[in-house]
Amino acid sequence: MQTHELKRKNPNRKAKKVGRGGLRGKTSGRGHKGQKQHGGHGIRAEIRDQIKKLPKLRGRGVNSNKSIKNKPNVFNCAFLEENFKAGDVVSPVILMERGLLTGAMARKAGVKILGNGELTKKLSVENCKVSVSAAEKISKAGGIVA
Repeated sequence: MQTHELKRKNPNRKAKKVGRGGLRGKTSGRGHKGQKQHGGHGIRAEIRDQIKKLPKLRGRGVNSNKSIKNKPNVFNCAFLEENFKAGDVVSPVILMERGLLTGAMARKAGVKILGNGELTKKLSVENCKVSVSAAEKISKAGGIVA
């Protein structure tokens, strides 16, 4: 076999152009008169009109998998180590006073403390959700989770 004898297994096929003579003449398979015969002009799907009329369905599909629950504001043990002294109390109110948490964020979802990083200071945590690993690190350092 020579290189000039090579052929593709599946040759490229040209798409048929509608409305240019050949096997599809005159109306080119589009029927006759009316809105549907022209390219680019069609009858809008009914579902679009229904969705526009029902506000609760508007916008579905784009972000439909997003959770509507408010996720808690997350702080790690390393963050507490940097921003608090030994013996301090950690709570959403104190985090807001220090400017580490905005009021709107705290009201919506609260605070959760995760166990990333090291914690060596004795802290007492109040009104916060705490992960298991963070609770262990806080109690190891001599702190209290309330």
